[in-house]
Amino acid sequence: MANKNEHTVPLLPLRGLLVYPTMVLHLDVGREKSVQALEKAMVDDHLIYLTTQKDISIDEPGEEDLYQMGTLTRVKQMLKLPNGTIRVLVEGLSRAEIIELFDENDHYSCKVRTFEDDESKDVEDEALMRTMLEYFEQYIKMSKKISAETYASVSDIEEPGRMADIIASHLPLKLKEKQEILETIDIKDRMNRVIEIIHNEKEVLGLEKKIGQRVKRSMERTQKEYYLREQMKAIQKELGEKEGKTGEIAELTEKIELAGMPENVKETALKELDRYEKVPTTSAESAVIRNYIEWLVALPWSKSTEDDLDISKAEKILDKDHYGLEKVKERVLEYLAVQKLTNSLKGPILCLAGPPGVGKTSLARSIAKSLNRNFVRVSLGGVRDESEIRGHRRTYVGAMPGRVIQGMKKAGTINPVFLLDEIDKMSNDFRGDPSSAMLEVLDPEQNHNFSDHYIEEPYDLSKVMFIATANNLSTVPGPLLDRMEIINIAGYTEQEKLHIAKDHLLPRQIKDHGLSKSQLQMKDEAITKVIRYYTRESGVRSLERQLASICRKTAKIVVSGEKKRVIVSDKNVEDFLGKTKFRYGQAELEDQIGVATGLAYTTVGGDTLQIEVSLSPGKGKLVLTGKLGDVMKESAQAAFSYVRSKAKDLDIDPDFHEKNDIHIHVPEGAVPKDGPSAGITIATALVSALSGKPIRREVGMTGEITLRGRVLPIGGLKEKSLSAHRAGLTKVICPKDNEKDIDDIPESVRKELEFVLVSHLDEVLKHALASGDSQ
Repeated sequence: MANKNEHTVPLLPLRGLLVYPTMVLHLDVGREKSVQALEKAMVDDHLIYLTTQKDISIDEPGEEDLYQMGTLTRVKQMLKLPNGTIRVLVEGLSRAEIIELFDENDHYSCKVRTFEDDESKDVEDEALMRTMLEYFEQYIKMSKKISAETYASVSDIEEPGRMADIIASHLPLKLKEKQEILETIDIKDRMNRVIEIIHNEKEVLGLEKKIGQRVKRSMERTQKEYYLREQMKAIQKELGEKEGKTGEIAELTEKIELAGMPENVKETALKELDRYEKVPTTSAESAVIRNYIEWLVALPWSKSTEDDLDISKAEKILDKDHYGLEKVKERVLEYLAVQKLTNSLKGPILCLAGPPGVGKTSLARSIAKSLNRNFVRVSLGGVRDESEIRGHRRTYVGAMPGRVIQGMKKAGTINPVFLLDEIDKMSNDFRGDPSSAMLEVLDPEQNHNFSDHYIEEPYDLSKVMFIATANNLSTVPGPLLDRMEIINIAGYTEQEKLHIAKDHLLPRQIKDHGLSKSQLQMKDEAITKVIRYYTRESGVRSLERQLASICRKTAKIVVSGEKKRVIVSDKNVEDFLGKTKFRYGQAELEDQIGVATGLAYTTVGGDTLQIEVSLSPGKGKLVLTGKLGDVMKESAQAAFSYVRSKAKDLDIDPDFHEKNDIHIHVPEGAVPKDGPSAGITIATALVSALSGKPIRREVGMTGEITLRGRVLPIGGLKEKSLSAHRAGLTKVICPKDNEKDIDDIPESVRKELEFVLVSHLDEVLKHALASGDSQ
């Protein structure tokens, strides 16, 4: 128990400090009110009340800013320092609690109630004192911050309350914990609290010691590694290896950090870097690891360009760069519109199919420009090995990633426009099927996790806009076609070629040959003549070559000083390009017997075929020449069988096959030809030859024939119609089931061609034979 007395004394607030009873210590006092309180105490009985501020930042604390429990002390000595501060020596007398606080203007005073400790002891007190002393001794041994003399002086104390206070004053406690002990009036509770605090401090010291030992071991290891590295540097310097791998490792580490890799890839890269550091430079594996790390850091993992989703701007770019090709432009603008609405559309996979020279590659480049994306082109022509697509495993000498990953490195961003050129030219052999490897690249459901054998880590291709090009879709495997959106580019009409030549090809060639627009002028009639008489193609590649030839000859004229300005008209084109190479319009000059004009679809676009039939005395032998494929030979057999079965109705001698040998020939015998669409053409030529009726020279035809004379639909009507238009034909006979395809034909061609839709050979003969009533 504690005895209680009341006193009225001056008050001195303390900042960050607490005084226990029986403690003697120096204080520096500087605040005006505190100085006045000290002087008042010195005038009276030297007693002053010390209590601690809750917040040390307050200069003039009020009653609510002070702890209610403090210490009544005696001022033993006061000394004024040169800087105006007063240094006092105080001795704590007893715990005291504020009853009432008085503001005396120049200082605070208060009425306090003191609590004197009851120093009588029982057995429990003795036990608590021994425990407290034992814990304190262990703490001193562990901390080594408190001297042995302190322990000796504490062990001599007989009073349990005083011992608890003195031990608490030596412990590194927070002010709040010290205040808690000061406020504990009951001596047993106070000793228990001190024992608990010492026990916690011992545990903290134990942990600090463990941490210290661990840090020390780590430091020793680091120092050892540093020492060894320095030695290695010195050795490498002596050997002339400059700084060896150290500089490389630092550089590669920085690159890995800046590459923006996913965490699993970054972890792999750092693991490989650690291996690289340990492998000797002379080892072959060292170069392999370094090459692998450099590939990882060179790939774009997160860097991307922001799509320019301005549809009108994209449309202007596409229209400026390409004349015509409305379907392709429309598809790109649709993609842009959806991207603008969703902002998360997976990259579409388009396949531009069409003959050479129609601008498939340059169109892909324009798409990239309109989207504001990087552009990368990979040629797949002649790729036979699956590893060309997926890469080689790192176990092989000279292993490299596949073409897809190489293309992504070249692109530098994760969302480029990626052109897979000539996808139909891939082939397979004993080294695997590259087209099967392309399935994963071009499947939107799989390519977010593309696996390259060399890189090994999954790579995200889902943001890439893949565009493939092909001349002939028949050689592309079905599963690969299934993953692409096919956009057919059939070829250009004469009018479109004229626009392309004027707006794109000629200005580019003039610039490439160092000429100016004033030095070479080419009239529209001249360009048209070049198109008609010097080229025969679906695209414009050959046309560009002819224009380049005119530019070269112009350059020679200008440089030699013959003329400063050259004007090319239809009258002087031959001076630049020589005699005409083609006859415009391949249509026959007059109706002929046994010669029919067929329309064919080839890898270079549409073309016309003259199918000739001649009869000679014999025993019904059927001869086919002109390097025909199996399907075309079968079409000829079907046509022959139909004509035999319908000989009587067609005014043909029913026994013609017993008296005559029949020879069917398709000119340009060196060029392979195949397909079923020549069926009605062969049948018409046969009927004409056997009946003696001529075939209309302005008629071109295409369609597959059955043994009963039915006409079945064919493909490539647009390309065939363009070739008919180029050849100067005016009437095209085609299957009725192809009526839907007529809308795809350019309007300028539709206007100049008459389309006759037929479903039976009888209708074909009616329109094709000159004696038939086609009006």
